[in-house]
Order: sequence, then structure tokens, then C-alpha cells
Amino acid sequence: MSPMSDAPAKLYINTGVVTAKSDVYNILRPLLKQTVSYTYFRGSKVESSGTGWVERIVVDHPEIASYFTPLAICLNLDSFDYLQFDTTSEQLLVYTLTVGNERVVLEFAASGQPRLGGETETDATQSQGGRPLPRNADELARDLRFIQMELLMSADADASDGDRADEDEDGA
Repeated sequence: MSPMSDAPAKLYINTGVVTAKSDVYNILRPLLKQTVSYTYFRGSKVESSGTGWVERIVVDHPEIASYFTPLAICLNLDSFDYLQFDTTSEQLLVYTLTVGNERVVLEFAASGQPRLGGETETDATQSQGGRPLPRNADELARDLRFIQMELLMSADADASDGDRADEDEDGA
């Protein structure tokens, strides 16, 4: 392969349209374990919006769905054709994932930052009588409005359960 036949790497400064899955992943990676606001558009119509916690970013697993809920967000890059990102005047990134005429716009859900529609998150939480949304895992763990459960089963736990069953039988 000659160096002349290889396509040159792209250069993005604060904005761009990205199609290569590895580039899309690297641009979205800072969203992992962050609270983001999302707005889902079909054509020019807003279909849904909310705020959620980015649990996973997946690539090369077409069997896994992308989903957006207040408790968890999973972004499967195979669900989208491309990513457009832009930098706001406040030096925050706005990410737009597009497939066909549908798109999901993601922004960090930092307290007091403007949201789509001109309302700030502080305004939204004040009008709802609530507190700002958690900004990181520690705040999320302490916020009683959100429940997260993780169930782990180890081989040691299985063995100790079996031992206890044997002890009960022997002791009876």
C-alpha cells in the first residue's frame, strides 16, 4: 500500500460530522457515566426528551439496542449513521446522532446550563420543586430520587450456599 492511496486522517476543531465508528466512539467517550439531556427528533418534530445517565457506549454489537431512559442510557453506535458535534459559546459540546430522518441531540446536563427551548435546568428543577440532577456517580449514589441496583453472584457465594445446605442436613 502506498501512502498516497490511503485516505488522510480527518482533523476536527470544535465541530464536525463524523462517520468512522472509532472516531464517533472517541468523541462520545467523555459522556460515559455522565448525566446528559437528550431530545429525540423525527424530522423537525420533537418526539421525546429527558435526562439520563450514560451507562454504556457500544460498537460492533448490532444485537444490542440503543435506549434512552431517565435511569440509564445505552448508545449503540451501530444504531446511527453519523455523529455531528458542535461547541457552544459556553465551550460545551452538543452531540447529534442521526439515522435517516431521526436524530438524538445530547448535551451535558450541568446545573444552570441552557436546555433546548430556552429553559435552563435550574429553572426546570425550581419549577418542579426539585433539586438539580446528579452530575457524577457519587452524587447519583446519594440522591434518593434514583435507585440503582447491581446484583453480583460469585462462585464463592454458590459454594458457601451449598456448604450451608449440607450443614443444615447434617445438623438436623
